[in-house]
Amino acid sequence: MQSSPFTGTITALVTPFRRQRVAYDDLAKLVAHQIRGGVDGLVPVGTTGESPTLSHEEHLDVIRAVIEASRGRVPVIAGTGSNSTQEAVELTTLSHEAGADAMLVVAPYYNKPSQEGLYRHFATLAEATDKPIILYSIPGRCGIEISVGVVERLRAKYAHVRTIKEAGGSVDRVDQLKQALGRDITVLSGDDSLTLPFMAVGAEGVISVASNLYVREVSQLVKLALANDYRKATALHRRLYPMFKAIFIEPNPVPIKAALLRAGIIGSGEVRAPLCEMTTANARVLTNTLRALDR
Repeated sequence: MQSSPFTGTITALVTPFRRQRVAYDDLAKLVAHQIRGGVDGLVPVGTTGESPTLSHEEHLDVIRAVIEASRGRVPVIAGTGSNSTQEAVELTTLSHEAGADAMLVVAPYYNKPSQEGLYRHFATLAEATDKPIILYSIPGRCGIEISVGVVERLRAKYAHVRTIKEAGGSVDRVDQLKQALGRDITVLSGDDSLTLPFMAVGAEGVISVASNLYVREVSQLVKLALANDYRKATALHRRLYPMFKAIFIEPNPVPIKAALLRAGIIGSGEVRAPLCEMTTANARVLTNTLRALDR
């Protein structure tokens, strides 16, 4: 399969629950909301989708449900990462067979492999599918960063490894990737509040949490930046920035689920333990921020 770049606004979908079971009706409503809002792609069962607390069966069922609900209108990028290479291969293979358009693969967390171990991990996954693989570097959660050297090696050997979600919080890191690989690498921001500065130095979009709710607004921000209209993009960024911060006032996806519940897009803000509901004080901050934005 020929790989093509993923750009624009791609939503890291929440996984709605009702009484601690996956709420597939709410998930379908959320996908419909995304399509109406003009999203460029969907990521089920990433961190925002609470993948650590989904069973393997639920993990794949959610991917299949999103594929079915999207009906080929936008790419579906399945979260298939694990800190076990064998498990990541299994999830990748099954997601490939289910019809996912690409895979989002996070760096192995907790066991902290060497950079050579990282390369071998991703190379093994690249051998397991010919569909595009999006690397996901988030050292704050994984304890390690996917080095530029590893990205270069993977890009040189595998035509379908040409995109990275960069969530290390560093504009300089985007510069490093672009300096090394230029147009051969597509960089996507992994932090809503950094989308605009990342795009100013070469990123081509975002895998967004905020776009679960504010699809049109985040999409417009990215489109303006892609068109090099940074005056309008900056004005929109300033308007959205308080919301970008408020949806991370507590661990993701707790606040964005509360925001989606408030908007009536999902019927419950439930999360799975060890996550829990927001404090009253933080819930008030979130509500006040959203009210101000919605005026």
